[in-house]
Amino acid sequence: MARWQLQDAKARFSEVIKKARKEGPQQVTVRGKPSAVVLSVDEYEAMKKKRPDFVHFMRTSPLAGIELDISRSDSPARDIDL
Repeated sequence: MARWQLQDAKARFSEVIKKARKEGPQQVTVRGKPSAVVLSVDEYEAMKKKRPDFVHFMRTSPLAGIELDISRSDSPARDIDL
């Protein structure tokens, strides 16, 4: 991810936008610390797109309905010399 100091990002804002569209997110720093990220609309829409929850994912999995043997062994724990 490219980094821009705030004053450079302000002075070259159109370039920041073009690079966000072509190269990906552009990070803006203030006094050397990350403060903001400029994204393309496509990346933003992909991020806010609702994803299915975990239960829905598991229910629609191609492995749904497969029986698994998840029983534990009845053998006692091993002996340890103390």
